[in-house]
Amino acid sequence: MTAPSKSHAPAERLIVREPGAAERSPARAAARRRALEIGLAIAVPTVLIALWQLASARGWIDARVYPAPSTIAANGWERAVDGELWPDAWATTRRVVLGFLLGTAVGMLLGLLMGTSRTVRAALEPLLDALYVVPKLALLPIFLNMFGLGEGPQLALVATTVFFFVWISTMTAIMAVPEGYREAGAVFGASRRQMFRHVLLPAALPQILVGTRIAAGVSVLVIVAAEFVAATDGLGYLIFNSRSLFQNDVMYVGIVCVAVLGVVFSEIIRFAGRRLTPWAPDDRDRVRT
Repeated sequence: MTAPSKSHAPAERLIVREPGAAERSPARAAARRRALEIGLAIAVPTVLIALWQLASARGWIDARVYPAPSTIAANGWERAVDGELWPDAWATTRRVVLGFLLGTAVGMLLGLLMGTSRTVRAALEPLLDALYVVPKLALLPIFLNMFGLGEGPQLALVATTVFFFVWISTMTAIMAVPEGYREAGAVFGASRRQMFRHVLLPAALPQILVGTRIAAGVSVLVIVAAEFVAATDGLGYLIFNSRSLFQNDVMYVGIVCVAVLGVVFSEIIRFAGRRLTPWAPDDRDRVRT
């Protein structure tokens, strides 16, 4: 007789995992993470500006072409105190805001209509797709012929650019609403108006607002380019004219003002989006892997 064989199965091991610092104190970990992000956001541009200042002071770069940040800041402060900067800044801001509001209103209305109506989408989408790929600055001569010199061509150019971004994001967001949401609304007997008000619009609004935030930044780029060639005031005109006169420090003042305007305008749209869609996750607080 043979002896029964012994089992060689490995013994079970108990794995114990202790919670990490983030799990023990989520609020404190989030505060540390936020402090780190703010520190990096401040440190990186500060270091770059310091290197620029050092390179200009040591003669590593031509200060006539790349003035030191201290020179740019002093010139900007002087122009602000003397009141020379504000008319140009206000002219650009006014054009951006008016063109953005007009383009957003038309783009959102048409996007909602095309997103909910297959017939309207079939009729208009090919034409709008063809117009979308046309460089918007190429339309400036047409707008000059239509509206003449003045505010009209610049407002039309900004509104047209914003329209396409908002139209695409709105239509796509409406079409991308999960079918389960629509079925749930139908089960509860929602009318066409109730389906739009309580199902489609809340589900699509976060993505729509992302498109408007992108359009806000692009509108600043477009108006500056338009002011290069079709304006007698504004930050774009200030940049182009000062470059023509070899006033590079003034040119950089205009560039900094454009950057500040773009950031402020984009943050305003972001803030409004958070208030309009409190149910949507904040892209800054979202965990990144």
